[in-house]
Parts: sequence; C-alpha cells; structure tokens
Amino acid sequence: MAGLKSVAAAGKGSVTVILPDTVSSTRYVEFDAPYLKTAFADAGLSTADLTVENALGQDSTQLSMAQSAITKGASVLVVDPLDSGVGAHIESLAKSHGVAVIDYDRLTLGGTRSYYVSFNNVKVGQVMGQGLTSCITAWGVKNPNLIVMRGAPTDNNATLFAQGYDGVLAPFFSKGTYKDVSNPAGTWTPSVALSEFQQQYTAHKNINAALIPNDENGAPIIHYLQGQGIKAKTFPTTGQDATLTGLQNILTGYQCGTVYKPIYEEAQAAAALALYVRAGQTPPSTLVNGSTQDTTANVSVPSVLLNPEWVTTANMNSTVIADKFVPASQLCAGSFASACTAAGISG
Repeated sequence: MAGLKSVAAAGKGSVTVILPDTVSSTRYVEFDAPYLKTAFADAGLSTADLTVENALGQDSTQLSMAQSAITKGASVLVVDPLDSGVGAHIESLAKSHGVAVIDYDRLTLGGTRSYYVSFNNVKVGQVMGQGLTSCITAWGVKNPNLIVMRGAPTDNNATLFAQGYDGVLAPFFSKGTYKDVSNPAGTWTPSVALSEFQQQYTAHKNINAALIPNDENGAPIIHYLQGQGIKAKTFPTTGQDATLTGLQNILTGYQCGTVYKPIYEEAQAAAALALYVRAGQTPPSTLVNGSTQDTTANVSVPSVLLNPEWVTTANMNSTVIADKFVPASQLCAGSFASACTAAGISG
C-alpha cells in the first residue's frame, strides 16, 4: 500500500466508506472497518480525508450517510449496499453530483458504479458445495437428504453463491445420489434462518445434511441440532466468513468447513481503487482483473475478484490462524483446547 502514496497525494476530495450492517455478519465491525482504515492510512490518505461508517441495517440511514458525504465534499464513495434499491439510489445521486462510487463486496444491480471489488462469489458457492460433498463422503452419510439454504433474496451475492453451489449439487441430485428435500426462501438474519430450518426439519425428518450459506446462519441451526441429540460428524453443514463460532463448530465436528475470505485483501483492493479514482487515474490491470455482469443494467462492470478458500481442521492453522484472522487463544479457549491440539493449531 505504501507504493500508492504518490497516488494519494495526487487526489482531491475525501473518501467515505459506507458498510451495511452488523447482523448479517460480524465481519463489518471486526474486520472490514479496521482493515479499510489501515489500508487507506498505509497508502498515505490522511484520517481527515477518510470516513468509515455503518448503516446498521437501515436503507434510509445508508442513503442519508451518502447524502451527507457528498455534501461534505467526498469525491469517492465506497458502498456495500444493503440492497440494490438503496444502492442504485445512492449511485444515481452520486453521479448527479460528479461523485464516483465503488461497489464493495455486493454489486448494486441497476447501478452506475465505476468499479466493483469482491471475492469471486460464484466460486465462493462452488467451494461451499464441494466442501459439503466431500464432507458427506468423509462422514459416511448414507442416503443424503439435503436442505439447501440461501442468503437474502435481495442480495445479489446470495444469488451468486447459490449459482455456485447449485451447480455443484445438481449432478448429485439428477443422478439420485442425493435427494433435494427442501429449498427455503433465504435470509441473512440468523433467527429467521433457524425458523426456516426448524419448519423444514420438522416436516422432513429425513433431512441429514444442510447447505448453509454462512456461519452466522449456521450457528443457531447447529445449536438446535445439538439439542435434538445429533452427534458430531453425522450431520454435515457448511458456512462462510470463518467466524469464531463457525471455526469452533468445525473443530467439534458439527460443521464441515467454512469459506474463508481474507478480508484484508478486499479492503486493500478497495482502498487502492478508491485512490486511483480519486486521483483521476486508471487503475492497473494487475488490480482490476475481471468483470461482473450487472444483469439489471445489462452492463459489464470492471472488477477486482479475489479468491476464497475452504477451511477445515486440516488447514485452519495455516490460514485463519496464520493470518491472525482469529486468535488461537480465543479459538482454543476452554473446552476447545483438545480439539485445537488434535488439529495441530498453535498460536
């Protein structure tokens, strides 16, 4: 990031980052916000020219934050939209004031942003699906009967995740190797995900594996299954975001793995893009390495697409622990100490 100091010096106006919420994932508070602040600082942007805030799950708040940033002289907005409706509204407003927008993590459908930075979200889904199929085999699940869950229908990322894992699972369903029992509507609210699962599990007691799209949704479902007497390594589940609870569920055999996305890479890419745009410079092709289709606006969006990784007990130490994403002291506290030792995890 230090190599961008001349770019930061050439830019004008401030940068405002608007994150979506604190509920769909703890990542926004624990990782994105501090990583973004560090990335911009390392690149030479003064703290006076950077604002990082969170809309706390409210469309109206996210819009008012954008309006305020534009009024105060922002030249670039980095926005992780709660949904495409508010995202498109923000981008239309920004465009009318000559302010550039970068979509962060979620693409605004029907938007007018300059760039998009995220992980390759179809690949996220593929990694998740492949993790589940491997786990079903490893845990010796007979006659797999799956519930395939989704994120919020309003989130384009959730659609892309599903595109990825549906593609992996489809051959197993078509051949009759697995049975596709249930496909709830989807949500990023953990309590709603639990309710969806409970309704389906009550109606279909043959369900014995679950594609769950993130750790936050998985945590209450796994707790519920434990309360139903389900034993370790008998009911495969998946997740995403490498949360502390998700990793501990992996260690104890209630979750197969989690999709780990090194968020510091995403934050650094977003900061670099924002600084190039702020300086009126074209970012290099080594940074902008792909494109993403906005299916509503029918345009191809120049994108930075990063690669996710499937984390299990086998590589936990060399990924999330090595990256200091989760401290070993927290992961291995109390009753999890022996499981950490067995997984070769050290801090």
